[in-house]
Amino acid sequence: MAALTSQNVQDAWSALTQEVRTAVLLTIRNGHPFGSHVPYVLGSDWTHAYLHLSRLALHTQHLLANPHVSLFIAEPDGPGKNPLALRRINLQGEAAILSLDTPAHDTIKQRYLAQFPQAEMMFGFGDFALWELRLEDAHFVLGFGQAFVSTATIPSRWAYQKVDRPSSPKA
Repeated sequence: MAALTSQNVQDAWSALTQEVRTAVLLTIRNGHPFGSHVPYVLGSDWTHAYLHLSRLALHTQHLLANPHVSLFIAEPDGPGKNPLALRRINLQGEAAILSLDTPAHDTIKQRYLAQFPQAEMMFGFGDFALWELRLEDAHFVLGFGQAFVSTATIPSRWAYQKVDRPSSPKA
């Protein structure tokens, strides 16, 4: 198999996020990870994601107490697929409410509604707000043995993550 360039990896994560409209939001609950299924939209790259969340939801309560998050996006499994080879990306960072006064708020709201038009009614509810995830690190798996990492400082640069396998114990 030929070596993948950063552009190849960039194209692959972009394709994944266009195909998969929901993610698992991982928050911290009582010191432990807590996962919730959420719709999302991304910014111009993977370093920003936006969620429309109710203050009444457990995951929002967790974010208010501890803004550290992970957003996990994965290709759906299915018959004939190798579950270990599914494309998936794990993004880590911090979350904050996107203020109504932020110049980008209306643009993000319109992008969100273009992706999820059924959410329009919820924008009128007082307990809902747009949240911005400011993501710092990405771990992207394109398939079995094809893991790549990136950081927010250079989000379009993907490095192959070499995994050193422990040697087999000798009998």
